Amino acid sequence: MDHTDVAAAARRIAPYARRTPVLRAEVDGRAVVLKLEHLQLTGSFKLRGALNALLGGDRPAHVVTASGGNHGLAVAAAARLLDLPATVFVPESVPEAKARRIEAAGAKLVRHGAAYAEASAAALAEAAESGSLYLPAYDHPLVIAGQGTCAAEAVADAPDVDTLVVAVGGGGLAAGTVLGGGGRPTVLVEPENCQAMHDALAAGAPVDAAVDSVAASALGATRVGDLPFAVVRHARSVLVSDAELLAARDRLWEEFRLAVEPAAAVPFAAWLAGRVPGGLACLVICGANTEWMPR
Repeated sequence: MDHTDVAAAARRIAPYARRTPVLRAEVDGRAVVLKLEHLQLTGSFKLRGALNALLGGDRPAHVVTASGGNHGLAVAAAARLLDLPATVFVPESVPEAKARRIEAAGAKLVRHGAAYAEASAAALAEAAESGSLYLPAYDHPLVIAGQGTCAAEAVADAPDVDTLVVAVGGGGLAAGTVLGGGGRPTVLVEPENCQAMHDALAAGAPVDAAVDSVAASALGATRVGDLPFAVVRHARSVLVSDAELLAARDRLWEEFRLAVEPAAAVPFAAWLAGRVPGGLACLVICGANTEWMPR
């Protein structure tokens, strides 16, 4: 996989996905660029990968997936745009805001298990039994290439950025950002105790990891994908606390009137804490699917 796969994905999804804007700002005397991907259709970057995966191969009769929420909503919306039936398995802990939107997009919603891994196993079994296409949330080349279009847009619109910063769950956006970022360094940010990529990089291979964070509904992969790990294995990994990411979420609202889910504030939290190197960073604000209401 390389940047040509991202370019091909950009052409495929252009009729359906939104080109989200960048915002240049100054915070605490430092310049920063925010890629406002929470304004994407479905409220997260996940639509990009879902569309590219469904458009980049043979048209399936039916698509099945598992998700903590945002990927399921993306698959549901992409399937609706392409007039395909879809079934989405989610853990029983899925936030109601995400479950409601998945059903509103027209997909069949199945709640199964306490964690994403259990929902994924059930979805794989369903796809095998029914002969449907199973679309993984991150461990798939077309999904990764689709997610890479977010970074490609950001560097095209703000070519002076020297570092890209993304939140990490299973690794699809992280890998896509490495591929689509035009060679710029990518910083991978995770919450403490929800750090599957950080642990994988330390171990030299994907490993099982604990999931315990307020951002777990979006970043709660218990193990990163093999394909994403192979792409990002030399990237910088940093951690933030739940207190830091929630403070960053609140600050995005107070200073910019951006209402986002906790996972979307993770890059901003790392940047505020001084854990992001470089002169001008681009932070991907990745999702807005939350019940949280600003005070």
